[in-house]
Amino acid sequence: MTNMLKEIIKEKKENLKIIKKKYSINYLENNIKKLNLFKNFKDAIKNNKGVSLISEIKKASPSAGILVKDFNHLNIAKTYIDNGATCLSVLTEEKYFLGKLNYILEIKKKFNIPVLAKDFFIDPYQIPLSKSFGCDCILLIIAALDENQAHEIYKEALKHDLSVIVEVHDQKEAEIALKFKEALIGINNRNLKTLDVSLNNTISIFETVKTHGEPLISESGIKDEKDAKYIYDKTGIKNFLIGESLLKSDKPEELMKRLIQITQ
Repeated sequence: MTNMLKEIIKEKKENLKIIKKKYSINYLENNIKKLNLFKNFKDAIKNNKGVSLISEIKKASPSAGILVKDFNHLNIAKTYIDNGATCLSVLTEEKYFLGKLNYILEIKKKFNIPVLAKDFFIDPYQIPLSKSFGCDCILLIIAALDENQAHEIYKEALKHDLSVIVEVHDQKEAEIALKFKEALIGINNRNLKTLDVSLNNTISIFETVKTHGEPLISESGIKDEKDAKYIYDKTGIKNFLIGESLLKSDKPEELMKRLIQITQ
């Protein structure tokens, strides 16, 4: 793990101690029962014949700083949905990405779209916590967990009828990801040690995970339709998690339309 990742995980552990005192499991489970807004994230991607854009909503990141000064998660969600997003990814980590779980709940109450809770999942408790705010999918970052932890959280997510994206950064992690039979696999193009980005990471790791029975997603570093088409032409992957390029774009709606057309 990188120092940054270790720092985020350490902060997450401390934060969870406070949240666990605030919300009991019973409280969270009762809140889940009251919600009637869940969608099947994985099926939304599997059933989409064309390009699936998982468009990301985040205010900041450790590598890029503040991305959106006049940040309004509902306005960003509307732009994405109006321009063909299949699903949304919403950053919920508070300190380093300035996210909030409540962003998901507010989006789900207003829009009919599956949402990924983009966070650092290190404890099964985070599954009912996140679902109680309306999420449909969670992220397992293999680099942040040992294999037993990952399987424990994965099983808890499936028990709660949530989709799971297992995120990998290298060949070793890709081999581990294949054990999560029902998960989507997200290939992150960002090297966690150097923070350098290379689209070729998706292409090289694809060879390891191409037999996986569930959708594959290319994440990070996709600036435009040329990058997406490069990955698609080399691998056939047509599912992309894109955040910073859309958030920084003056015309995200036009960029999304071009991205969606790469298979045509």
